[in-house]
Amino acid sequence: MSKLPGWLGQLGAELTRMGERLEERRVEADDEDDKAAREGSSATARSEPGGAAADHVPPPPAYAPSVAARPDPVAAIPWGMRVAAEAGWRLLVLAGTLWVLMRVISAVQLVVLAFVAALLVTAMLQPTVARLRRYGLPRGLATAVTAVLGFVIMGLVGWFVVWQVMDNIDTLSDKVRTGIEDLKNWLLDSPFHVTDQQINDIAKNLSDTVGTNTEAITSAGLQGVTVMVELLTGMLLAMFSTLFLLYDGKRIWHWVLKLVPAQARPGVAGAGPRAWRTLTAYVRGTVIVALIDAVFIGLGIYFLNVPMAVPLAVFIFLFAFIPLVGAVVSGALAVVVALVTEGVFTALMVLVVVLAVQQIEGHILQPFILGRAVRVHPLAVVLSVAAGGMIAGIGGAVVAVPLVAVTNTVVGYLRSYGQEESQRHAPPPHGATALDAAPTPAPGSPPDEIDDGSDEEPVADAPKEP
Repeated sequence: MSKLPGWLGQLGAELTRMGERLEERRVEADDEDDKAAREGSSATARSEPGGAAADHVPPPPAYAPSVAARPDPVAAIPWGMRVAAEAGWRLLVLAGTLWVLMRVISAVQLVVLAFVAALLVTAMLQPTVARLRRYGLPRGLATAVTAVLGFVIMGLVGWFVVWQVMDNIDTLSDKVRTGIEDLKNWLLDSPFHVTDQQINDIAKNLSDTVGTNTEAITSAGLQGVTVMVELLTGMLLAMFSTLFLLYDGKRIWHWVLKLVPAQARPGVAGAGPRAWRTLTAYVRGTVIVALIDAVFIGLGIYFLNVPMAVPLAVFIFLFAFIPLVGAVVSGALAVVVALVTEGVFTALMVLVVVLAVQQIEGHILQPFILGRAVRVHPLAVVLSVAAGGMIAGIGGAVVAVPLVAVTNTVVGYLRSYGQEESQRHAPPPHGATALDAAPTPAPGSPPDEIDDGSDEEPVADAPKEP
């Protein structure tokens, strides 16, 4: 037993030496691996162009499973769907912007319609101001004379219409009663087999409908008073706006140009005068066409002994500013008045007169008077009038077509301007293209006098030194 501790000590020492030898061998193996890795990287660096060292990536172990790489999610979506998505969110932003703009316009609809009406009146009166200024009148005096004469004429026309209606209202009521009785007798004797009981039932139903809807009719009357107040307010706003536009329109336009970004300012500055010329041509042409319609239809109504021929002619003139729809409504009003006052034959003759004048207007007057200044497709006219009427009523229907005409002019000019700017900033031709684009000298002209199309003035030769 005394030899056991000594034997255990020798065993421990032997195990310690074995561990040291194993550690030394592991260190030597690591050094050899590092040395081999450095030699391989240097050899790869020498083999690569430029001597750049590539990262050494050890191959995966043999037992590692092969996993297929997943594609990029964007690449997995079809091209058409990606284009639709890109266009979709932009359309959503544009629709949101238009919705907010329409809400703002609806909130200040009276102001917008008054200003647009002022623009239309200004487009009609501005040539008179320019003519008076050419005769030597100052700008303020020319504006005052034109505005006063214009407003006085429009006021006299309105007063004359109201006077004619109030003066003939009693006679018209009697003729309406007589016409209704004549229409009733004609229906009884007509081949439609209408009986007296059916006519009395229709009259009784109308009377009951009016009696049951008295409250609604009263509220509609109160709403009509509100509309009249708004109409008077809009007329005052339009009058003041017209005065300032006639007097200071050019300065207002220059102020508006300052709100446009500098890069887009040249294009907008060029589109503005062209849009104004289009609006002026539209307003003046529409006034002339409406005046011709009112005169000829009014003369036809007058010679057919239809009462209130002059007020009906004025209504025809006013409704002519609503394309397509206005002519139908005013013509139907004249036919109805002729029917209830003079009978079926006179109403048919009035209908013939209205249709004849409208056909002459559509095929001769509008193409000849408006010409190519206002080029709007009939489908665009119908859709714009319908949309304007749905959005802002009669005022929207009136301003819809001139707005479309002006927009068409502005868009066409901006498209042409953008193409010219892109060609101007394009790189000059070179090679064979430059030879084809080079100017050809005239026969017998010296090479120095070839016009290269540039606007630069020739630079004088420098004086020679003595």
